[in-house]
Amino acid sequence: MRCPYCGTLDTQVKDSRPTDDSAAIRRRRVCPDCNGRFTTFERVQLRELTVIKKSGRRVPFDRDKLARSFETALRKRPVEPERVERMVNGIVRQLESSGESEIDSGKIGELVMEGLKSLDSVAYVRFASVYRNFREARDFGTLIDELNEEAPELPKAALKPVAGGE
Repeated sequence: MRCPYCGTLDTQVKDSRPTDDSAAIRRRRVCPDCNGRFTTFERVQLRELTVIKKSGRRVPFDRDKLARSFETALRKRPVEPERVERMVNGIVRQLESSGESEIDSGKIGELVMEGLKSLDSVAYVRFASVYRNFREARDFGTLIDELNEEAPELPKAALKPVAGGE
């Protein structure tokens, strides 16, 4: 592992332990050249995944981009970070264990939508509006109506579209 301070490649591990969710290993490292100390987090990767974009372009799967999608949709929403991390880990495991090395970006988007639906309905609507490329206000209303039909136990006011200043 390269030292972030001086660039030396030969750093030493001083401590290793699993993270709280056991999805990664936290390693405390020290550089023998500059005595710099830093932490790395290492995850097991079952296979290299490639994402096939709508344009047909192929890009390497980026777990951090997946996590940022959740963070953006959930911004200022009362959802614990641990639940988000578990959701991201679950999607990554599902993709890695699918047996496919190339995954359509639409499949990832649908998995994110499913995850957000179970975490927070507002974040779900936020993500869906971008993912499904909403063009008009009625697109929001249609999605909210679908949510209300699927989850009748939710109070209707929680997902009720607001019309002109009411």
